[in-house]
Amino acid sequence: MTPWMLHRSRSTASAARGCRALGRSGRACWRVTFPQLQMGEVAESPKINHTFLRDYVTEADVISTVEFNQTGDLLATGDKGGRVVIFQRESESKGELEETGETVDSGEYNVYSTFQSHEPDFDYLKSLEIEEKINKIRWLPQQNAAHFLLSTNDKTIKLWKVSERDKRPEGYNLKDEEGRLKDISTITSLQVPVLKPTDLMVEVRPRRVFSNGHTYHVNSISVNSDGETYLSADDLRINMWHLGITDRSFNIVDIKPTNMEDLTEVITAAEFHPQHCHLFVYSSSKGTLRLCDMRASALCDKHTKLFEEPEDPGNRSFFSEIISSVSDVKFSHNGRYLLTRDYLTAKVWDLNMEKGPVETYQVHEYLRSKLCSLYENDCIFDKFECVWNSSDSVIMTGAYNSFFRMFDRETGRGVTLEAWRESSKPRAVLRTRRVYTGGKRRRGDVGVDSLDFTKKILHMAWHPSENIIAIAATNNLYIFQDRVNPDTQTQ
Repeated sequence: MTPWMLHRSRSTASAARGCRALGRSGRACWRVTFPQLQMGEVAESPKINHTFLRDYVTEADVISTVEFNQTGDLLATGDKGGRVVIFQRESESKGELEETGETVDSGEYNVYSTFQSHEPDFDYLKSLEIEEKINKIRWLPQQNAAHFLLSTNDKTIKLWKVSERDKRPEGYNLKDEEGRLKDISTITSLQVPVLKPTDLMVEVRPRRVFSNGHTYHVNSISVNSDGETYLSADDLRINMWHLGITDRSFNIVDIKPTNMEDLTEVITAAEFHPQHCHLFVYSSSKGTLRLCDMRASALCDKHTKLFEEPEDPGNRSFFSEIISSVSDVKFSHNGRYLLTRDYLTAKVWDLNMEKGPVETYQVHEYLRSKLCSLYENDCIFDKFECVWNSSDSVIMTGAYNSFFRMFDRETGRGVTLEAWRESSKPRAVLRTRRVYTGGKRRRGDVGVDSLDFTKKILHMAWHPSENIIAIAATNNLYIFQDRVNPDTQTQ
């Protein structure tokens, strides 16, 4: 694979920085944009050590979820501080480009809006603190000019409306220019208020607050294909909500045993089918997947299909159950397959074959010998996400040392790439990486003992129709774009 070349640009938004990159991968030319999310950036000053500020990351600034909307023009990120930052894709008219003679990276995203979604809270009945961390963000299908998204922390789900306003009304009869009420006795004539152009304003307002639906921490939300309902899942229950009703939800899965000492597994993720509104799937800490059909019964405690891979007795160990826990599950766009991620592997399942996965990809098998130390530092409990590309031909998931992996389903080949701020210097080259596990060592290989387990890629998203990906690395957001080379495209 040929190298990726980087050049740098700076965004005017104070909450993000941008740099672009060029390169080639096989028959495609990759163009990469890295808007790096820097919360609380400080203005340039010779008295401030900016290198220290960039390296200093507070816990609240760490990105905890990433999500494209249905068109891919908007990208939302949530962090552990309860904030949501929305990026908008730049769009330039062809006429403006011809006049200036410049080429604009159509994959560049700039800050569109920032707002505080959740605040720290306290459960006085249980004497528990409720973190403001955003666990998931999901966009609703766009129905009009406004956009709607759901965001959730451990307990409360909120529906937000994102809209633009570029006009303001003037000429009120009962109010003056400053908005104060006029003395009615001074009004001698009536006028028709008019709308006048003003600077573009992005307004974000809460429309619904869905609370008191979960006893345990919410780990998933998924919008139904009917556009009217969505599900939310915690460790033991899955609820279905109507977007217009906030004071009640319908419990569709409940695995809580009568005696909590009999608890053997918890729900780790859940998602609706992309086409069939009556189907949904949820994964468990035992590595199983359950497909449920809401037409069969109101309470879906009895699954329609159970997907499980038989365990090899020869590989049984103390860590077997921990590393087999499914951290993420995603339906393919065509609804035929399921993509899951456990600690060491990513797997593809066919909905028509329950006995085992049809494809298994080793993400970082070299860590199997390190499970003891990973257990001691709690890294073995990290929850990695996984995503499909728009055509379901490539899957992507994260790893350690700022690495993330892509697998081509047709060839079965995988590639390891690195999302790291120091690699985004002007004209720098971003190469594929390899972890040295034995044999002949190549220049640039990274040893297993040299991996930095504090630099982990847990959250990512893939554009719904193009080869654009968003990678979250601590408080940085990297956006990569694959641009097909015109020379190879015409061959």
